[in-house]
Amino acid sequence: MDPQTYLVGHPAHNLDTPALLVDLDTLAQNIATMRRAIIDEAEIKWRPYTKAIKTPALAHQLLRAGACGVACVKLSEAEVMAHAGIWNILIANQVVRRSKLARLASLWQHADPIVAVDCEEHVKALDAAAQALGGRIGVVVEVNIAMNPAGVEPGEPVVALAKQVASCRGLRFAGLMAWEGGAIAQIGEPDVKRQRITEAVGQLTGSAERCRAAGLPVDIVSCGGTGTYWITAKLPGVTEVRAGGGVFCDIYYHRDCGVQHEYALSILTTVVSRPASRRIICDAGSKTMAMQPALPAPRDMEDVKSVKLAAEHATIELTTPRTDPAVGDRVEFVAGYSDAIVFLHEHPYGVRGGRVEVVWPILGRGMTQWPSPRSARAMAIDAGDHLAQSRRIRRDPWSPFLIPRCPCSYAVPKGSTTSHEPCP
Repeated sequence: MDPQTYLVGHPAHNLDTPALLVDLDTLAQNIATMRRAIIDEAEIKWRPYTKAIKTPALAHQLLRAGACGVACVKLSEAEVMAHAGIWNILIANQVVRRSKLARLASLWQHADPIVAVDCEEHVKALDAAAQALGGRIGVVVEVNIAMNPAGVEPGEPVVALAKQVASCRGLRFAGLMAWEGGAIAQIGEPDVKRQRITEAVGQLTGSAERCRAAGLPVDIVSCGGTGTYWITAKLPGVTEVRAGGGVFCDIYYHRDCGVQHEYALSILTTVVSRPASRRIICDAGSKTMAMQPALPAPRDMEDVKSVKLAAEHATIELTTPRTDPAVGDRVEFVAGYSDAIVFLHEHPYGVRGGRVEVVWPILGRGMTQWPSPRSARAMAIDAGDHLAQSRRIRRDPWSPFLIPRCPCSYAVPKGSTTSHEPCP
């Protein structure tokens, strides 16, 4: 798919639609807000999830803002980040089966992955895979503190599994991780929400203290997400939070979780039909914007009664008749939930002052099993190749802007304030 790099420097409304937009000024503002709360005020580490952004170039921006590393949910997504030069990666999930364990052990040769376990079977399999390659993989024990996902029950079961990890030659016990989000993040009453978060995280930090009492060093106590980070970061005993989607923010985080960030992520669409004076049909549906857990919302359109998504179209019903926007006009939708939208696209367009400033490939999209041939080619797995690609620049015949051929970023205009720094 043509990423429309020839439109770098041109108005964003010239883009073919639907197009995923990132407001660069708002993105920078949200990053600064999260850095201030986590690093400056709470004085702990920030390890943002990449499951929303899925773009190595954006992950590098977070690292430059002070993040200690990144968190991924899939091994394949961790491989994408490692191949783009990111070293410190927490895989906040269990990795099982021989083929994936071999890939994880191999990844240790190119980065410093840390992976979660919650049972003896995980530990034995990881240890065998690491020893087969002569490696030593970092491990955190996942603790079930809320919502009943994967994880060991708090207290002595955590200590027992941590001791088993520490006894393995191929493993390095790094600490504990948990998640206190979900329904807790959506509690509307601030005092109740704070109390529930404090109780849940207390089970994690209490388990960490038990491990230390048993003679186990606990360097990492990781928890927190976008819906809780400003509370979790200031709780005693927490060493890092994994909030990541807040750099984009969206309707779900803002409306349901009380995240006071601005909207940086949106979808540009075109009006394709006006069948009635109170109805607008746009050229983007659930395959482009997603419906759960929150619908997208038209930006700067106050008389909206409802929004419905079909596969390829959005229907906006208005409360009052109007003739604008007309067929061919543009409607911009605020993202409903970034985690469920970004991976539907191949390229987000970084926009500043209404003009396209940068185009990135979303290399983490589709990383459910193994990097696809398309992504594998783009990633430049070999570090030397990656550096060489970052220096390989061509001039786009359709514009006066320079296009770096690199897996981190497709297009940056000459003289732009957006520096191309991700490559090692």
